[in-house]
Amino acid sequence: MYKRILVPVDGSRFSEQILPVASWLGRKTGAELALFRAYDKADEQAGVQGALDTLAAGIGAKAIAAEGKDVTRAILDEAARVPGTLVAITSHGRSGVMRAVLGSTALNVLRTGKDPILVYRPRGTEVAKGEASIERIVVPLDGSELSESILPQAAELGRWIGARLIVVSVLDPAPRSALPDVPVSDVMESSYVHSRATQLAERYGVEVGWEVLHGDPEQAIPTFVKGLPNTMLAMTTHGRSALQSALLGSVTAASLRDGGVPVFTRMP
Repeated sequence: MYKRILVPVDGSRFSEQILPVASWLGRKTGAELALFRAYDKADEQAGVQGALDTLAAGIGAKAIAAEGKDVTRAILDEAARVPGTLVAITSHGRSGVMRAVLGSTALNVLRTGKDPILVYRPRGTEVAKGEASIERIVVPLDGSELSESILPQAAELGRWIGARLIVVSVLDPAPRSALPDVPVSDVMESSYVHSRATQLAERYGVEVGWEVLHGDPEQAIPTFVKGLPNTMLAMTTHGRSALQSALLGSVTAASLRDGGVPVFTRMP
């Protein structure tokens, strides 16, 4: 599925926190692991390259440093240079200041690029040692075509890494003012996610389960994944309320903020 995992770093411990997952992905699939760092001026090259070489050597990765004041453009250009590159990035780096939920660089890469990226929100500054495996991929759906648009790529990702997919829907007891004609029913939700799970299993040959959660989606989804070790989320940035939400849908934002797991995401 991917030939290379590209991890942008900036010299901070925050930006390195996705490395355990990225390292595991590379080893599990045989994809090349590459660390990337941009620098502003030519006289910074030696120092940046040296630090990057040291970091990369510790995890068996390639080190790529490039001059570029526009960090987003530099990342996307490097990703485009090698077809089949997955960008894996933390939600904020050196500054520790997030624009909404995503730091400006991760947000711009997501907004400007055309392909899904893997995003992780740092927890403190300590980088876990070793690797962090992924055994399951949780895919939240809300019945919209937008939320379902991630399904093919999530299924391919699951097949690529040998992970089980879990398709989930959240039954929110709150009134759906935006969609007053949509009935709230456990039976309907169960039928919906079960059918999607069955379709994925048959089409992609992956193991797929399904769950119907209850409550506010912004709480139910992060709580669900917190209880599942070695989990990744796969979701679009918008779902049913795409036209009413900000750049990042509120559920995606809450999942990044509170879920504590990597999120494979794309803008529809």
